[in-house]
Amino acid sequence: MINNSKFIERLQKVMHHYQLSAATFAEEINVQRSSISHLLSGRNKPSLDFVLKVLARYETVDLYWLLNGKGSFPKKEQTSSVSQPPTDSAPALLNTERAHALEKEIDRIIIFYKDGTFENYTP
Repeated sequence: MINNSKFIERLQKVMHHYQLSAATFAEEINVQRSSISHLLSGRNKPSLDFVLKVLARYETVDLYWLLNGKGSFPKKEQTSSVSQPPTDSAPALLNTERAHALEKEIDRIIIFYKDGTFENYTP
């Protein structure tokens, strides 16, 4: 669960960084101005759609930072794998990740649709 007041602080930091008013920010991410107003006042909590719109518009915003304050803003650039020479540890890392994934058991799968609906699957 996200801390709504901390989320609001981080959202305001994004707006301040880009020197945007609430109205301009709403236009930039294609939401109604009232949505921003309700979020900033604490009346409403951010929806998944809202968070995804922020992330799509502002590449410097990190998902984990926006939701729970972990990470940094603006997001540090990641170096591409093309510019890094391949290492011998990469295959071992992939095998470790696969082995770890095989140990886990799926509890449920949730699919979110762009129209705001979702489906919940339990194996």
